[in-house]
Amino acid sequence: MNSSRPYLIRALYEWILDNNCTPYILVNAGYPGTAVPEGFVEGGQIVLNLSPSAIRSLDMDNDRICFDGRFGGVAQQVWIPIGAVMAIYARENGQGMVFEIDTETPPPQDEGPSDEPPKPSGRPSLKVVK
Repeated sequence: MNSSRPYLIRALYEWILDNNCTPYILVNAGYPGTAVPEGFVEGGQIVLNLSPSAIRSLDMDNDRICFDGRFGGVAQQVWIPIGAVMAIYARENGQGMVFEIDTETPPPQDEGPSDEPPKPSGRPSLKVVK
């Protein structure tokens, strides 16, 4: 199954806006593929305001969040892999969700068939037997 993180982020984003609050995300700035304004990173993390009045061209899909924003008066495009999002919350009351830190790298793209059988992941799986 796909990760639930992008779905939860989108749902919480809408919920925060519906309650007239300001959606903030906490991002791991050192996560591979993350492009955020380095001058605003503190302790390897950055908090970003995702309110519609603060950013433009917001695009959230299952792999990344990207938007155009102004930082210190300078326009910049921001790219955040979903795995880099550590939390989403409302600025006004702190309500939202914190996610587990994603230490795994994204799975490699399909490079064709392999002669090796898949290795067990250590977790049980269910199979339908007819």
